[in-house]
Amino acid sequence: MSSKSSARKPSKKPAAKPTARPVNTQARKNLAAAPAPAAPAVPAFAKPRSVVGYLGITLRGIAMGSADVVPGVSGGTIAFLVGIYEELIESIRMVGRPPFIRALLGFRIVEALKIINFPFLLSLVIGIGLAVLTLAPGIEWMLENQPVLLWSFFFGLVVASVVTVARRIPRWTLSLGGALVIGAVGAYWLVGLVPVTSPTAWWFLFLSGAIAICAMILPGISGSFILVLLGKYQYILGAVNDRNIIPIIWVGLGAAVGIVTFAQLLSWLFKRYHDITVAVLTGFMLGSLRKVWPWKEVLSTITGSHGEAIPTVERNILPPLTQVGAFNLEVAYALGLAILGFVVVLAVETIANRRSHAA
Repeated sequence: MSSKSSARKPSKKPAAKPTARPVNTQARKNLAAAPAPAAPAVPAFAKPRSVVGYLGITLRGIAMGSADVVPGVSGGTIAFLVGIYEELIESIRMVGRPPFIRALLGFRIVEALKIINFPFLLSLVIGIGLAVLTLAPGIEWMLENQPVLLWSFFFGLVVASVVTVARRIPRWTLSLGGALVIGAVGAYWLVGLVPVTSPTAWWFLFLSGAIAICAMILPGISGSFILVLLGKYQYILGAVNDRNIIPIIWVGLGAAVGIVTFAQLLSWLFKRYHDITVAVLTGFMLGSLRKVWPWKEVLSTITGSHGEAIPTVERNILPPLTQVGAFNLEVAYALGLAILGFVVVLAVETIANRRSHAA
C-alpha cells in the first residue's frame, strides 16, 4: 500500500432541483371562495328600465306635480294609481340608510346613486318640477276662474283611485274595513280644519315644507292643502310664480328632511302590515272627497298677499240644476269632467296591469 495518501477529488454532486413549494390546498380553496370585489349595490326594488321607461317615469312625475299644485289633491294618489308608490317610498327611504351614507362618505358616488335608485328619482323629480313651473300659473287661473270644472275632474279621479287601490287588497276582512274607516274619518276631519295665520320666518317655512311633504306622499292627503292650513299656500305659490328663490329654498330643505324621515316609517309599515296600510291609505282618499267636492259655499275668507280673497271656511252644497229658467250647463260640464277623470284612472290602471302581466 502506498504511503502517499492519494488526495481525493471532491465528487461533483448533481445540482439539486428546486423543490416545488407544497401546495396549500386549503389556502387555494379559500382564495377560490373569496368574494370578488363588490359591485355597486343595486336595490332589489329598483326595476330595470330603458330610456323610454324613464321618460314614462317623468310623465308620471308631471301628473304628480299637477295634482300637488291643487290644494286637496294628493300627488301620492297619482303615485299609487300609476304603480310607482312603493318603489318611490323605498327609494326615498334609502337616502337615510347606512349603506348610502357609507358610500357617500367614502366618495363612492356611483354606488351611492345606485343605492337610492337615482335614475328613477331624478326622472320623477324632473317631471314634478316641470309641472310645478309650467302648470302652476294655469292651475292657479283655473282655481280662480273655473274652480267647479277643475274640482270636478279631480273628484272623478279620486273616486276611481279609491276603487282601483282597494282592488290591491286580495281579501277584505273586518279589521281591514275598520282600518279603512279610520283613515276615511281622519282625512274627513283633517280637510275640514280652518287655516291659520302664520309667520313667514325661515324656521316656519322649513317646518311647513317638512309637514307638507309628509302629506304629499300620502294618498288622499294633499301637501298643498296642508300648506293652506298652515297659511302658507298662497305665499309659496306666489314665490314659485315670482321666482322668489329664498322661500323656495327653505321650504325645499324642510321637505327634504321630512320626506326622508317619513319614508322610513312608511316603508316599515308596508313591509310589516301591507294590507292594513293600503286600507288606511284608501280611507284617506275616500275621506278627502270632502275637500274636492266641486260645489262649495264660502263662509269666510282671508286676504292674500296680492289682495285676493282666499276661502278659509267652506260648506259643500248641491249645485242648482237650473239657471234663469234653463238647465245649468255647468252641471253637465262638471259631470262630464268627473267621468273623464274616472275613465282616465281606469285606463291607466288597465294599461299598467297589461304591462305587468306581459313582463
